[in-house]
Amino acid sequence: MTAQPFLTHDVCALEPETEKREGEERGKVRILVIEDDIEAATYVVKGLRESGHIVDHAGDGEEGVTLALSGTYDVMVVDRMLPKRDGLSVVEALRENADATPVLFLSALGEVDDRVKGLRAGGDDYLTKPFAFAELLARIEVLARRANPDSVQTKLSVGDLELDLLTRKVQRAGQDIDLQPREFRLLEYLMKHSGQVVTRTMLLENVWEYHFDPQTNVIDVHISRLRSKIDKNFGEPLLHTIRGAGYSLRAAD
Repeated sequence: MTAQPFLTHDVCALEPETEKREGEERGKVRILVIEDDIEAATYVVKGLRESGHIVDHAGDGEEGVTLALSGTYDVMVVDRMLPKRDGLSVVEALRENADATPVLFLSALGEVDDRVKGLRAGGDDYLTKPFAFAELLARIEVLARRANPDSVQTKLSVGDLELDLLTRKVQRAGQDIDLQPREFRLLEYLMKHSGQVVTRTMLLENVWEYHFDPQTNVIDVHISRLRSKIDKNFGEPLLHTIRGAGYSLRAAD
């Protein structure tokens, strides 16, 4: 399903996270999003932060260059059409200043010539709007991993449950668990937020890429299937239903 811009203007979602960096655990990607469309920016920033990454936002090209040159980022997401300074100019300025941070262009300009211009200006990847958030996230993590293989967490574990993002292998207590693609994404999201309460809205937006409630039991069905695979025939259950709130994946105390 193609993701649509997040429709709620959440100002807090765009507040900088630079001050939170000290002491952050490894595995989080530091991302600068340079996007002037507030709805698109809110959607991207919110999704990336919920995926466990550290995100700053700039609303125009000049601010983007200033932030980029004053901070240390693993990946930058840059819109082509920006006020004050367009995206191509932004990336050219960074490259002229010997900033080799990987850049993903995110733009409604999707013709071959547009993509070629973006790559020749110094971009490393190009994704056209509208886009699926899962693809955006995957491309960002690939760029970060390519630049610094240790910057992206590729293995997740909760108790004796292990998930490998590269091989797509899941094991509990050393026993292989076969998951369907959607079940894998669901488990990945739960594991990245282990110990936290994950709401139905969070799952709909980040696993199914719905930005509305489809009024179906799709989450309940997949949670039930996932629980039967990762908890049945094992010791202490890991996947818990929090009545009236959502779900939580956590190891036994």
